Amino acid sequence: MGRSLLKSRSNQVLKCGEFYLKTNPQLSSLRKYSDGGSLKEVLAKKIPQEREKMLGIKCLHGDKKLGDIKVSNVMGGQRGLLLLMCDTSYVDPNKGIFYRGIALKDVCAKLPRVQKDSKEGTPEGAFYLLTAGKMPNKKQAKDVTTEWQKRGKLPDYCFKLLDSMDKRIHPMAQFCAASAALNPESKFVEAYTKGAKKPKYWEYIYEDSMNLCAYLPTVAAVIYCNIFKGGKGNRKLESSKDWSDNFCNMMGYKDKGFVDLMRLYLILHADHESGNVSAHTTQLVGSALSDPYLSFSAGMCGLAGPLHGLANQEVLVWLNQLIEAIGCEPKDEEILKFINDTLKSGRVVPGYGHAVLRQTDPRFSLQNAFAMKNCKDDPSVKLVTRLWKLIPKVLKELGKVANPYPNVDAHSGVLLQYYGMTEMKYYTVLFGVSRALGVLPQLIWARALGAPIERPKSFTTDFLCKFLSKSKDKKGKKSKKGPKKC
Repeated sequence: MGRSLLKSRSNQVLKCGEFYLKTNPQLSSLRKYSDGGSLKEVLAKKIPQEREKMLGIKCLHGDKKLGDIKVSNVMGGQRGLLLLMCDTSYVDPNKGIFYRGIALKDVCAKLPRVQKDSKEGTPEGAFYLLTAGKMPNKKQAKDVTTEWQKRGKLPDYCFKLLDSMDKRIHPMAQFCAASAALNPESKFVEAYTKGAKKPKYWEYIYEDSMNLCAYLPTVAAVIYCNIFKGGKGNRKLESSKDWSDNFCNMMGYKDKGFVDLMRLYLILHADHESGNVSAHTTQLVGSALSDPYLSFSAGMCGLAGPLHGLANQEVLVWLNQLIEAIGCEPKDEEILKFINDTLKSGRVVPGYGHAVLRQTDPRFSLQNAFAMKNCKDDPSVKLVTRLWKLIPKVLKELGKVANPYPNVDAHSGVLLQYYGMTEMKYYTVLFGVSRALGVLPQLIWARALGAPIERPKSFTTDFLCKFLSKSKDKKGKKSKKGPKKC
């Protein structure tokens, strides 16, 4: 739509854009809707106003600049550049992650406890919050649980695919393959083929996203049992159990403490803005109108990378090396020497540091609080807690570390090990199940707001050299006719 046509829209649209710019994001129209109706009905009421909001902002302020792009930004992986919009979550350097404007600590405290014996909220409630933009009440969270139970019967062909895979195939490779293989179930593909109109795309993406979330615990549990339990395991969803409980039960874990840990884990790992590899890849592939099954699968291929989803494994490997070298209950001096030896060897201390955060990751703190309530006497938990006090001091002394504090990966693996899940190769699959709760709401909203296909412009190093040479000319510096060298 051309700018002149945008300006011809009614004053109501323009005022809408101005209103939202002046309003705190936490007090937007998300709070104007009643508690009644299903999640999809809530979205149907909200989306038209959000479309007007985006249109108003684009019309009034589309030419304003958000910042400058430096050569180092492009060559450094575009880190820190303001290039993406994401309303589901954001990361404050000092306060941590916020889901829809609510600090993650408060999210965990306020999410409804659906099961009578549960001390943690449900990931289903977190999905409702990230999608609808408001904290669900107990009924709304329970409705998502019920909906996923109804939708969760995995197609037979997916079971056959998973059962046919060689056990040497990595769990994440199986997870990605199964997610993509569910593509025949896509309501979006069916509707698009029949000529669905663009304003309706979100409805079919919503259906696919709900179905995919419902399938994932079964997919992930079958992978776990096939690789690590000789194919033995329960493959049926039970109506009396929520999403996390069914997931744990199908893997063979019945300990209520582990089920609560999994509820917490799946909430904490759900969303992290849209610039991380798994979230951005999901959105990038989705911008080409690939269905959620293919888009999510692509995102999971990114999550499988050692610089993204494998970090908690690296933490455990390092902790095991520490324990083998100096024991489970070493003296502070021994720990400090091991840390310094690690750094002198050119390695980093895994689990410490964060691209954005400049304080202890709230996700680490929440997991540590869980540990203090449930397994504070475990030697590994004690060690992790001690390291929290010691490692930042060492890293601060270096003077080169922007964030010397622990992130989420510094704790999650130890808790999983405590409850008996020692298969480290599988941990990223747990992360993947959780990440669906964040990237799929982002995908729904991208289609609801008509986000275009992503297509940034690339350039060659030769172009860059010529550009830099011309820049020197403009500053009055001498330069050669053609930059043969940078």
